Amino acid sequence: MVFSSMTFLFYFLPVLIAVYCIVPRKLKNIVLIIGNFVFYAWGEMRYIPFLIYLSVQDYICGRMMDKYKNDAAKKRVFLAISIIGNLALLIYFKYTNFFVASINQLPGVFWDIPKIMLPIGVSFNSFQSMSYSIDIYRGKNECGRSYIDYLCFTSLFPQIVAGPIVKFEVVGRELKNHPVTKVGFAEGIKRFLLGLGKKVLIANNVGFLWSRISAGQAGAQSVALSWIGILAYTFQIYFDFSGYSDMAVGLARVFGLTFEENFDSPYISKSVTEFWRRWHITLGNWFRDYVYIPLGGNRKGPLVQFRNIVIVWALTGLWHGAAWNFVLWGLYFAVFLVLEKFVLLKFWEKVPGFLRHVYTMLIVIVSWVIFYFEDISKIGAYIKGMFGFGGLPFWNGQALYYLISYAFIFVAAIYFSGPHFRTKVLSRVEASKNRLVWAANSLAYLAVFAACVAYLVNSTYNPFLYTRF
Repeated sequence: MVFSSMTFLFYFLPVLIAVYCIVPRKLKNIVLIIGNFVFYAWGEMRYIPFLIYLSVQDYICGRMMDKYKNDAAKKRVFLAISIIGNLALLIYFKYTNFFVASINQLPGVFWDIPKIMLPIGVSFNSFQSMSYSIDIYRGKNECGRSYIDYLCFTSLFPQIVAGPIVKFEVVGRELKNHPVTKVGFAEGIKRFLLGLGKKVLIANNVGFLWSRISAGQAGAQSVALSWIGILAYTFQIYFDFSGYSDMAVGLARVFGLTFEENFDSPYISKSVTEFWRRWHITLGNWFRDYVYIPLGGNRKGPLVQFRNIVIVWALTGLWHGAAWNFVLWGLYFAVFLVLEKFVLLKFWEKVPGFLRHVYTMLIVIVSWVIFYFEDISKIGAYIKGMFGFGGLPFWNGQALYYLISYAFIFVAAIYFSGPHFRTKVLSRVEASKNRLVWAANSLAYLAVFAACVAYLVNSTYNPFLYTRF
């Protein structure tokens, strides 16, 4: 990624929010569109024409499907135009290099093409646009009458890099009214700061540890160090992704919009099925509504359901990245989902909850090894190291050093990845009428913000993991 999201957030965002709050309601979408395009231009100016093209295409297709809502044949034509246009752009930018590299593995074949860079948010943008067109075709959603409203929706910068995937039916009415309130503004700012803290204070710290261990820069490897490393990545990917989602939901609230929740404490899950109801919720819902159910879901017998699960999870893996390890990652989860649905379902609830949780987390943690390493041989080598194969010692001085050095961060990550802080502590504090509690709560948010700024000023390690998807 060629720009700093944090630079945009700290330099441009305050100005955008101030102008947005000042201008009349009828100009708010214009201000948001300008902010969206500044965000895109900050990253890569040359991709803006593609964004405009898709917005025009899908807006016109939506209007035409609404116009011919009683003519199924014409509706299908405009739906096809929309879907083909979005998929063509997605496949070209995201998968061309992958397909060519795969073909070049064949004997005597070598296609030399320039490396195609991935536009910002192309995966999320294309999925949102397709859901808009499909919902109009199905009659679930009315088309946007105003192109300005639709352009604002399809280019919304808070979620375009890492989600959540937003549907027009959720924010379309709000884009007309912009119900900005003092309470909503305050709640949005606090939610944004919570997400920023998760990303900067936890994800970045454990991510730095993982970057050293995964690159072999943390000293002599051991079984314990392998586990410390992958646990660090397990927390990094959660706090990075959910932190960004929190920031997006919070910013939407500031602008008077409602985004769907994307995470619900996934690391407390007691089955793989439950994990995927809690992790990246909007993506799971998208594949369920627009791929799994149209293929027949579970309505046509176990063989068709098995096929549908495999297709959906192969596509889910490929959506995350243009490499074979992502396909393997998706199929890995498909195996366990099929196992749970067809084999374990009858007696799973009788297994003690602790054992079910350990089983789930073991599967999830191993999955992150597959997810991270694009080199398949490195996946096998790292998993072998985790389970003591290959002659590695179980424990060494490096493992002890990193365990002690990052003990506080790991404890914080374990606690804040669960629901207790959100449902027990934060909800009670926010509901309190006590002025001292209110003052302490406000100071806590300011402290989180100050700590994030201090960290960002002094650190060069600040990746957004999901920007590459």
